[in-house]
Amino acid sequence: MAAASVAGPAANVFPFRDFRAAPDPVLEAGPVAHGPLPVPLVLDNGSFQARAGWACPGPDPGPEPRLQFRAVCARGRGGARGGAGPQVGNALGSLEPLRWMLRSPFDRNVPVNLELQELLLDYSFQHLGVSSQGCVDHPIVLTEAVCNPLYSRQMMSELLFECYGIPKVAYGIDSLFSFYHNKPKNLTSSGLIISSGYQCTHILPILEGRLDAKNCKRINLGGSQAAGYLQRLLQLKYPGHLAAITLSRMEEILHEHSYIAEDYVEELQKWRCPDYYENNVHKMQLPFSSKLLGSTLTSEEKQERRQQQLRRLQELNARRREEKLQLDQERLDRLLYVQELLEDGQMDQFHKALIELNMDSPEELQSYIQKLSSAVEQAKQKILQAEVNLEVDVVDSKPETPDLEQLEPSLEDVESINDFEPLFSEETPEVEKPVTTVQPVFNLAAYHQLFVGTERIRAPEIIFQPSLIGEEQAGIAETLQYILDRYPKDVQEMLVQNVFLTGGNMMYPGMKVRIEKELLEMRPFQSSFQVQLASNPVLDAWYGARDWALDHLEDSEVWITRKEYEEKGGEYFKEHCASNIYVPIRLPKQASRSSEAPASGKGSGASGGGAGE
Repeated sequence: MAAASVAGPAANVFPFRDFRAAPDPVLEAGPVAHGPLPVPLVLDNGSFQARAGWACPGPDPGPEPRLQFRAVCARGRGGARGGAGPQVGNALGSLEPLRWMLRSPFDRNVPVNLELQELLLDYSFQHLGVSSQGCVDHPIVLTEAVCNPLYSRQMMSELLFECYGIPKVAYGIDSLFSFYHNKPKNLTSSGLIISSGYQCTHILPILEGRLDAKNCKRINLGGSQAAGYLQRLLQLKYPGHLAAITLSRMEEILHEHSYIAEDYVEELQKWRCPDYYENNVHKMQLPFSSKLLGSTLTSEEKQERRQQQLRRLQELNARRREEKLQLDQERLDRLLYVQELLEDGQMDQFHKALIELNMDSPEELQSYIQKLSSAVEQAKQKILQAEVNLEVDVVDSKPETPDLEQLEPSLEDVESINDFEPLFSEETPEVEKPVTTVQPVFNLAAYHQLFVGTERIRAPEIIFQPSLIGEEQAGIAETLQYILDRYPKDVQEMLVQNVFLTGGNMMYPGMKVRIEKELLEMRPFQSSFQVQLASNPVLDAWYGARDWALDHLEDSEVWITRKEYEEKGGEYFKEHCASNIYVPIRLPKQASRSSEAPASGKGSGASGGGAGE
């Protein structure tokens, strides 16, 4: 996200860039992916954007993930009948024309539609250049949601092992991977992670390097809700531009023009000052066409347009005459054929034809033939005349000069008006002033501008005040206070010494200062705390997963192999410093058959005794 403030009213007009993604090329894996040991594939499976790349060993493992694309797909019409297949990620280009067709495999931040998830994985493996036949012969490090449901992990493991045939997999939380990447080696492994993404915001306490899942809290607000709130605010403010205020443009405003106020109420008071508003409002320029119909045409262009219209009209009339002439000629030929029947003496066929023509006598037939012949001949003459006069100049519209006799009455009227001129006062020219006043030119560019003022702070403020959008949830400050109160004071002091901010929704300017202000208000007097913002809140999750994969490449205690998947089930995984806590499924105990009472003499009463144990 770019800096938020721009000084001066002349510098705060920003055009919408309307980002259109370019299709990803199919990359070559290269020799680095084919070493003595299989190179891990790192997949940051985010609900807003997916990132994929190789965890290449060596001093330079790579600057960034090789693939970054929106985690959505759209199936074209007729795709199931052999038409256009599904398109994924950057292959979609601009999302707004396809917004109604977009589908995501996520419910909030949890993947639930594994059919769509398979499309995202196919796209990633294909464009990364995975060349193994029939399987993906690389270990995979995959991010998942905090406290991911067992069913979701089971379906994901089944997809990876059964469909792609991977050798092993490791699951981890994106924010913990980001914490792993930014944590210096000599720093304590305890801390408090505040992670805000596209759908959710999490506050995760870390004790001695492990997630304290019992005290984790989630706020169901993120960048998606902020973009929707900003869209509603601007659509209410500018109802004339309802269709132009799209979600993609609102995300652009959030990413590049919004900021977090250190004190929300005090910042709103600043916006009441006209000078502050004029210097800090961002005017977002909507696209528009500056060429109005007929406003920039010269007299020659207008004359040429009239000639073209006249020529098209003449051609249209000529075509209609030809069609009508053809129909009349066919009907005339039919009538002449009936007349020949009369001349040949075929009376039965002649009377039958008269009945079909709805005529009563030969005289009526003869009269109709004469009229139709005359009409056909006239039509032929008109067509010939139109072909001769097709190139006709437009008649000059200047009025003819009137005769001298017609001018004499008007001159007498002018002289009679001059007799009454002294009766008017000197103030009467004010009546004529509006006639000669030049009307101001309508500024079309200014009409297509969105003035984004307090909306710059109102939209991102919802993660601190969910009540702004009617959500009955606690904000970040209240949730942070609630979590700290669940620990002893010495543990609280240890946690606040390492407050770590990560996630794409933490990139607003002023976010770190706001968190420090909230901590200062809730902590005891003269107590200390440290707040750290991730070096790259968006990509550090992928970087951390890559670092973790290289550090634990040969550690069998953190990877789930195919054999373990088949023995222990799809929901099983191994814990590590960046993972969730494994909670196995607890099945109810069943009574053994040896403890059942004999059925003789008791009937059905003995058979149901052990069912409730």
